[in-house]
Amino acid sequence: MNNHILAIILGGGQGSRLAPLTESRSKPAVPIAGKYRLVDIPISNCINSDIKRMFVLTQFNSASLNQHIKNTYHFSHFSTAFVDILAAEQTPDNPTWFQGTADAVRQCMQHFLNHDFEYALILSGDQLYQMDFNAMIKAHEASGASISIATLPVTAKEAPEFGILKTDSENFITSFIEKPHADLLPQWTSEVSEEMKAEGKNYLASMGIYIFNRDLLVELMSNTETKDFGKEIIPQAIGKQKILSYQYEGYWTDIGNIDSFFEANLGLTDDIPKFNLFDNSSKIYTRARVLPPSKITGATTIDKSVIAEGSIINAASINHCVVGIRSRIGKGSAISNSYLMGNDFYQNLEEISTNFSNNVINIGIGERCFINYTIVDKNCRIGNDVKLNGGAHLDDINTPLYTVKDGIIVVKKGAVLPDGFEV
Repeated sequence: MNNHILAIILGGGQGSRLAPLTESRSKPAVPIAGKYRLVDIPISNCINSDIKRMFVLTQFNSASLNQHIKNTYHFSHFSTAFVDILAAEQTPDNPTWFQGTADAVRQCMQHFLNHDFEYALILSGDQLYQMDFNAMIKAHEASGASISIATLPVTAKEAPEFGILKTDSENFITSFIEKPHADLLPQWTSEVSEEMKAEGKNYLASMGIYIFNRDLLVELMSNTETKDFGKEIIPQAIGKQKILSYQYEGYWTDIGNIDSFFEANLGLTDDIPKFNLFDNSSKIYTRARVLPPSKITGATTIDKSVIAEGSIINAASINHCVVGIRSRIGKGSAISNSYLMGNDFYQNLEEISTNFSNNVINIGIGERCFINYTIVDKNCRIGNDVKLNGGAHLDDINTPLYTVKDGIIVVKKGAVLPDGFEV
């Protein structure tokens, strides 16, 4: 186990750009790929890198995240490994909530310093990627850097969305600009591999993954004026500290809004997905559930889709979809280009029969429904003959039952859509 590394996973703020998925849960607790939570990604990357001492910092809607981590990550009683939640707390010294990424780390420093470590690995809780942190740590140690930043080659079109940096011949960062205007980009190109050049990726973007030497982190956190790593700590340290750029060329996406979240999930259905769930060396860990295999009956056609365990499917067709755990889809329904998060529990046969007799809609998706470009959150009850047809023709709107963002319909957690409902 890498006992000289302490991982700090930032749970993010209120997650308003991912609303309504974050109305009742924190961003790291949002379900992804039908059976995981977002927080499972950085935690799994750490475990696969033999880093097994982790703190997850959060302050909004953390109950389900607490429950997930408590039920999932158990290590040997004879091990020093742990995954602990640190929720924002008011103390005599810190009467406010977290004001930014650096402020969150500062307010929790007392807990980190109870442990021996040489380096702090600071990660985001809302990114999708598979990365061996050992290579980055070795590069950090070999260079003699006091800070290392994981960087991703990006195109000119993507660059204005990121913090962009420039490096010298030894990969040390010499300058940094936050979300540069397109007019400034010609002077911000960096040296990248030939493969990246061929793809037009000539700019280095910060991935929000940092390594700090312990002593420097303690020193920087003593300045209570700085609130954020990307906007203040890193730019202010350039020229004063040796800051290494560690280039990463694998798949990485920042799941900051509904559009990127939707795209990342449906990307898992590709024949060879950029994010590979089927990899012995980069497993994604999550809560171990005792669920039956999924059951598909009738003349259901399924193409380019991912079906999680425990589902009961009678649909006419499922095309380009991610279907989450315990999903139930009725006869004649056609689901396409959608992410169904599934359900947290089953209804027993008696309850289903009673509801049917009393015209109460059961959990799941009813019969003869048409669902396209839609995210259906957990535990929804969708009646028969419901039509949800997302796309560019829809304006953004927020209602008690559903939200539309960028043409994507998001049915809210636990929503009940009556028979014949249409969007």
